[in-house]
Amino acid sequence: MTTPKIDTSVPHPARVYDYWLGGKDNYAADRAVAEAVIASTPGVVQGARENRAFLGRAVRYLAEQGVTQFLDIGTGIPTTGNTHEVAQSVNPAARVAYVDNDTIVMVHARALLTSTPEGRTTYIEADLREPHTIIDHPDVNKVLDFSKPVAVIIVGTLMHIRDEEDPWGAVKAFTDATCPGSYLAITHLTADFEPELMGTLAKNYNTGPLLMTNRTAEEIGRFFDGFELVEPGLVWATAWRPDKPIPAEAVRGAYGAVGRKL
Repeated sequence: MTTPKIDTSVPHPARVYDYWLGGKDNYAADRAVAEAVIASTPGVVQGARENRAFLGRAVRYLAEQGVTQFLDIGTGIPTTGNTHEVAQSVNPAARVAYVDNDTIVMVHARALLTSTPEGRTTYIEADLREPHTIIDHPDVNKVLDFSKPVAVIIVGTLMHIRDEEDPWGAVKAFTDATCPGSYLAITHLTADFEPELMGTLAKNYNTGPLLMTNRTAEEIGRFFDGFELVEPGLVWATAWRPDKPIPAEAVRGAYGAVGRKL
């Protein structure tokens, strides 16, 4: 089997995020971007951790509602509290399909994202901007049955897709593939709360091949067309059903929400 080629000279959002989370699966190009953003926005590391914490809270909530199938798009490099670990701690039979477009994520995911005996996991390398390569992928369809409720998880990913690439159309393709009673969980960076800070963050992040777009509550709310938002609705991600006191240093830089398909 040929080892996939990893271009370490080009930064990738998953590896930048890994650096912020204290991981070791990143390279000089990733660290340069990550450090530039930290210098301009010191709270970004806490923000990345809080984004990860939202994932855990959302997945646990969904599993407790009886959801047994999860499509996690923009998985990132495996760390603690992965989607299947949280879901299967509630229901060992939960099934998870992971998707990312970075080869290093693929290498680690296939080695580390292993299921309980009762459940199933799979990982594919694909791009959110090409939804039908994911929805129609045979490995995904071996694990997920789209005729039954599926939770589509897109945490910390959509801000990397430009408006002209139509992220709303991509998300709609995924949600159109799911049946009523399915769920959508999203976090997305915004400048609504702290415009100067988040504007500086975007400026420092948008170097070379990496791009990031802050979006408003109205723009992010469009992803949930046809969904009923779970309380407390579209809010600062850190304030979505918090399970511990919110850190004073947390940056109010992202929205988070979970919706149920009508």
